[in-house]
Amino acid sequence: MAHVTFWEKPGCGTNARQKLALANAGHTLEVRSLLTEPWTAERLKGFFGATPVASWFNPAAPKVKSGAVDPLAVGADAAIAMMLAEPLLIRRPLVETEGKRCAGFDREPVTSLLGSVPADGRPLEGCSHPHEANPCPDPTERKAS
Repeated sequence: MAHVTFWEKPGCGTNARQKLALANAGHTLEVRSLLTEPWTAERLKGFFGATPVASWFNPAAPKVKSGAVDPLAVGADAAIAMMLAEPLLIRRPLVETEGKRCAGFDREPVTSLLGSVPADGRPLEGCSHPHEANPCPDPTERKAS
Protein backbone atom coordinates (compact mmCIF):
# COMPACT_ATOMS: atom_id res chain seq x y z
CA MET A 1 0.00 0.00 0.00
CA ALA A 2 1.08 3.56 -0.67
CA HIS A 3 1.62 6.69 1.39
CA VAL A 4 -0.47 9.47 -0.19
CA THR A 5 -0.16 13.20 0.39
CA PHE A 6 -3.60 14.67 -0.19
CA TRP A 7 -4.24 18.42 -0.45
CA GLU A 8 -7.88 19.25 0.23
CA LYS A 9 -10.21 22.14 0.85
CA PRO A 10 -11.00 21.67 4.55
CA GLY A 11 -14.69 20.91 5.03
CA CYS A 12 -15.26 19.68 1.45
CA GLY A 13 -17.65 16.72 1.39
CA THR A 14 -16.23 15.32 -1.83
CA ASN A 15 -12.68 15.45 -0.48
CA ALA A 16 -13.92 13.57 2.62
CA ARG A 17 -15.33 10.79 0.41
CA GLN A 18 -12.11 10.69 -1.63
CA LYS A 19 -9.95 10.33 1.50
CA LEU A 20 -12.21 7.55 2.75
CA ALA A 21 -11.92 5.70 -0.57
CA LEU A 22 -8.12 5.86 -0.40
CA ALA A 23 -8.07 4.74 3.25
CA ASN A 24 -10.49 1.89 2.50
CA ALA A 25 -8.14 0.78 -0.29
CA GLY A 26 -5.43 0.42 2.40
CA HIS A 27 -3.40 3.56 1.76
CA THR A 28 -2.08 5.89 4.44
CA LEU A 29 -2.84 9.57 4.05
CA GLU A 30 -1.05 12.73 4.95
CA VAL A 31 -3.74 15.38 4.62
CA ARG A 32 -2.87 19.03 4.04
CA SER A 33 -4.87 22.15 3.32
CA LEU A 34 -4.76 23.24 -0.30
CA LEU A 35 -5.58 26.75 0.88
CA THR A 36 -2.73 27.27 3.35
CA GLU A 37 0.10 25.35 1.66
CA PRO A 38 2.99 27.66 0.67
CA TRP A 39 2.80 26.98 -3.08
CA THR A 40 5.34 28.08 -5.64
CA ALA A 41 4.60 28.30 -9.35
CA GLU A 42 6.99 25.47 -10.19
CA ARG A 43 5.71 23.14 -7.50
CA LEU A 44 2.04 23.74 -8.30
CA LYS A 45 2.58 23.29 -12.03
CA GLY A 46 4.05 19.84 -11.33
CA PHE A 47 0.58 18.52 -10.42
CA PHE A 48 -0.91 19.36 -13.82
CA GLY A 49 1.51 17.55 -16.14
CA ALA A 50 0.51 17.68 -19.79
CA THR A 51 -3.20 18.23 -19.11
CA PRO A 52 -4.96 21.20 -20.75
CA VAL A 53 -4.83 24.44 -18.76
CA ALA A 54 -8.63 24.60 -18.48
CA SER A 55 -8.57 21.28 -16.58
CA TRP A 56 -6.33 22.83 -13.90
CA PHE A 57 -9.26 24.87 -12.61
CA ASN A 58 -11.83 23.81 -10.05
CA PRO A 59 -15.13 24.09 -11.94
CA ALA A 60 -16.95 24.62 -8.61
CA ALA A 61 -14.81 27.62 -7.63
CA PRO A 62 -17.05 30.67 -7.12
CA LYS A 63 -15.17 32.77 -9.69
CA VAL A 64 -15.38 30.00 -12.29
CA LYS A 65 -19.07 29.34 -11.64
CA SER A 66 -19.89 33.06 -11.82
CA GLY A 67 -18.00 33.48 -15.11
CA ALA A 68 -15.47 35.92 -13.60
CA VAL A 69 -12.77 33.42 -14.60
CA ASP A 70 -13.01 31.56 -17.91
CA PRO A 71 -10.57 28.63 -17.76
CA LEU A 72 -10.67 28.28 -21.56
CA ALA A 73 -9.36 31.81 -22.00
CA VAL A 74 -6.40 31.60 -19.61
CA GLY A 75 -2.81 30.68 -20.49
CA ALA A 76 -0.59 28.49 -18.29
CA ASP A 77 1.42 31.28 -16.64
CA ALA A 78 -1.68 33.37 -15.94
CA ALA A 79 -3.51 30.33 -14.56
CA ILE A 80 -0.69 29.56 -12.12
CA ALA A 81 -0.53 33.21 -11.02
CA MET A 82 -4.28 33.26 -10.42
CA MET A 83 -4.14 30.02 -8.44
CA LEU A 84 -1.26 31.21 -6.29
CA ALA A 85 -3.31 34.30 -5.45
CA GLU A 86 -6.55 32.37 -4.93
CA PRO A 87 -6.08 28.64 -4.17
CA LEU A 88 -9.84 27.95 -4.38
CA LEU A 89 -9.31 28.06 -8.16
CA ILE A 90 -7.10 24.94 -8.05
CA ARG A 91 -8.74 21.70 -9.10
CA ARG A 92 -8.70 19.37 -6.15
CA PRO A 93 -7.58 17.27 -4.62
CA LEU A 94 -3.91 17.51 -5.37
CA VAL A 95 -2.37 14.08 -4.83
CA GLU A 96 1.22 12.96 -4.57
CA THR A 97 2.42 9.40 -4.09
CA GLU A 98 5.62 7.58 -4.96
CA GLY A 99 6.92 10.57 -6.90
CA LYS A 100 3.78 10.90 -9.03
CA ARG A 101 1.40 13.86 -8.87
CA CYS A 102 -2.00 14.82 -10.18
CA ALA A 103 -4.82 17.32 -9.81
CA GLY A 104 -8.25 15.77 -9.56
CA PHE A 105 -9.40 12.30 -8.63
CA ASP A 106 -9.97 10.82 -12.08
CA ARG A 107 -6.42 10.30 -13.33
CA GLU A 108 -3.15 8.61 -12.52
CA PRO A 109 -1.86 7.91 -9.95
CA VAL A 110 -5.26 7.94 -8.21
CA THR A 111 -6.94 5.46 -10.56
CA SER A 112 -4.24 2.87 -9.88
CA LEU A 113 -4.46 3.47 -6.13
CA LEU A 114 -8.20 2.79 -6.08
CA GLY A 115 -8.40 0.00 -8.62
CA SER A 116 -12.22 0.02 -8.75
CA VAL A 117 -15.38 2.08 -8.55
CA PRO A 118 -16.62 2.84 -5.01
CA ALA A 119 -19.10 0.33 -3.60
CA ASP A 120 -21.88 2.91 -3.47
CA GLY A 121 -21.37 3.72 -7.17
CA ARG A 122 -21.27 7.49 -6.54
CA PRO A 123 -18.59 9.38 -8.46
CA LEU A 124 -15.60 10.59 -6.48
CA GLU A 125 -14.95 13.61 -8.72
CA GLY A 126 -16.86 16.89 -8.75
CA CYS A 127 -18.76 18.74 -6.06
CA SER A 128 -20.95 16.63 -3.77
CA HIS A 129 -23.35 19.54 -3.24
CA PRO A 130 -23.59 21.40 -6.57
CA HIS A 131 -27.27 22.31 -6.35
CA GLU A 132 -27.80 22.57 -2.61
CA ALA A 133 -28.62 25.80 -0.84
CA ASN A 134 -25.96 24.96 1.76
CA PRO A 135 -22.80 23.80 -0.04
CA CYS A 136 -19.58 23.02 1.85
CA PRO A 137 -18.54 25.90 4.08
CA ASP A 138 -16.14 28.50 2.72
CA PRO A 139 -13.03 27.96 4.87
CA THR A 140 -11.91 31.54 4.28
CA GLU A 141 -14.94 32.87 6.16
CA ARG A 142 -14.54 32.88 9.92
CA LYS A 143 -17.53 32.57 12.20
CA ALA A 144 -17.85 34.98 15.08
CA SER A 145 -17.37 33.31 18.47
